[in-house]
Amino acid sequence: MAGDRKRGVVAARANSASQPVAAKTAARSTSAAASDDTEITALDLPAVPLTPAMQAYFKKCEEKLGFVPNVLKAYAFDMPKLEAFVAMYSNLMLAPSGLSKLEREMIAVAVSSQNRCYYCLVAHGAAVRALSEDPVLGELMAMNYRAARLSKRQRAMLDFAVKLTETPWEIAEEDRENLRRAGFTDHDIWDISAVAGFFNMSNRVASATDMRPNSVYHAHAR
Repeated sequence: MAGDRKRGVVAARANSASQPVAAKTAARSTSAAASDDTEITALDLPAVPLTPAMQAYFKKCEEKLGFVPNVLKAYAFDMPKLEAFVAMYSNLMLAPSGLSKLEREMIAVAVSSQNRCYYCLVAHGAAVRALSEDPVLGELMAMNYRAARLSKRQRAMLDFAVKLTETPWEIAEEDRENLRRAGFTDHDIWDISAVAGFFNMSNRVASATDMRPNSVYHAHAR
C-alpha cells in the first residue's frame, strides 16, 4: 500500500513537471510573428494593380532582398502614395550623401526607438546589423544608443536626431553648431533632419495602422 502510494505521488509529480515543458514546446511551435507576413496592417485596404514602375521596383526588391518589404505592400492600395513613399525613401536613404548608409540607418533606429515603432525597429535594426556587420550595434541602437561606444560624430548626429524627435521646438543654433563641430556640413545637417523627419512620419503611420514587419527581418544578420 505504502509503495503504491509512493509510486502514485512520483507519477503525479512527473506528469505535473511534463506539462509546462509540453506547453512551452507548443508555444515555441507558433512564432509571435507567425501572421506578420499575411496580416500586414489592421486596415482593410486591398491592393490595386501596380504601375509598371512599381512592378519593376517590387521585382528589384525580390532580386536584391529575396522579398518585398511589407511597408511597400501596405502602401500598395494607392499608387500615388506608394510611388511618393518610394521616391522619398530612395532619395533619403540610398542617394549620395555626406552621411553613410549606415549612419542613415542608425538615425532611423534611434528615432524609431524613441517612438517605440515595432515595424521600423525590426526592419531598420536588421539594416544596422547588416551594414555594420555588428549585431550588438543593432541592439544598442534599438535599446539605448547612448550605451553604444560611438564616435563623437555619430553621437552628435544621434543626439540631434533624437532631440528633433522628442522636443523639436527646442532645436536652436547651438544644436546646429554642435553638428558642425563634429564635422558635418550644412548639407549633412539637412540630411540628418530629413531622415529623422521621414522616420517620425513613418513611425506614426506604422503605429496607427499596426504595420507588421516581414518575419525574415528578425533573424537577419545575427
